[in-house]
Amino acid sequence: MERWRGVDGIPTKWGRCVVTIGVFDGVHRGHQQIIGRAVERAAELGVPSVVLTFDPHPIEVIRPGSHPPMLTGHRHKADLVEELGVDVLCVLPFTLDFMRLTAAEFVHAVLVERLHASSVVVGENFRYGNGGAGTVASLAADGRRFGFTVEGFPLQGSGDMTWSSTYVRSCVAAGDVTSAAEALGREHRINGVVVRGDQRGRAIGYPTANLEPLPWSAIPADGIYAGRLARGKELLPAAISIGTNPTFAGNERRVEAYVLDFDDDLYGEHVGLAFTERLRDTLKFDGVEPLVAQMAQDVERTRAIVSDHPSG
Repeated sequence: MERWRGVDGIPTKWGRCVVTIGVFDGVHRGHQQIIGRAVERAAELGVPSVVLTFDPHPIEVIRPGSHPPMLTGHRHKADLVEELGVDVLCVLPFTLDFMRLTAAEFVHAVLVERLHASSVVVGENFRYGNGGAGTVASLAADGRRFGFTVEGFPLQGSGDMTWSSTYVRSCVAAGDVTSAAEALGREHRINGVVVRGDQRGRAIGYPTANLEPLPWSAIPADGIYAGRLARGKELLPAAISIGTNPTFAGNERRVEAYVLDFDDDLYGEHVGLAFTERLRDTLKFDGVEPLVAQMAQDVERTRAIVSDHPSG
């Protein structure tokens, strides 16, 4: 998959293509179906498929300081999009100038002049242009004018719940990683760098990898989770703790993972933590001994749960 940044990253001799547009944070099951339809349409027309997305999240530019928790960092999102068979991921910097483009200006400057769209596939609630004035209907009208078709893809969900990034974020914030995984089609994952912590875990027989998550990461509610540490393509079973270490009177919220049957050094590595199931609340214990006993139970439950859920 080719990866472009900005309209200047689009090759000058670029031909026709099928485009789908959105933030696509989380690349959840609804996103997957929209992107999949764009890939399918591109195959029908014999042209490449392009996913057009934005950085930073538009809300942060429209209302500074309101950046939502992010379900997928840029690299992870790109990898997930690539797995769907997309030919090109184009990331447009969402600036104040870009925000001020009218719906008609966006269509002409990006979809017509630069991408030469043959067809555009978007969710049926898609909005674009300054103030979100553009709709699927106005996009279709511009398509008739400029020679591209438009498909407004119905929103998808399960039962009476529609899959959306907002819904997944709410599940993650509540610690309901099981429901988040149902909407995502995979386990929720946060990425970051392993940094040095207090090294108490090593002293009690449970050395942990302390993760410094990417900015704005959607971190699950405080608690203990069964999950996996992703080290490249390797997925390692891990018991994950999120909280302030109340047994040791901690006051800094941390994300730590005890990787089962593993004694290698992870400091400085970029890793991911995938959440399979929430085990329990974060508790304050009356000393190290009861804490260690509980950790032993958490590890065994993690081993069983991860074994029953082979994909991360």
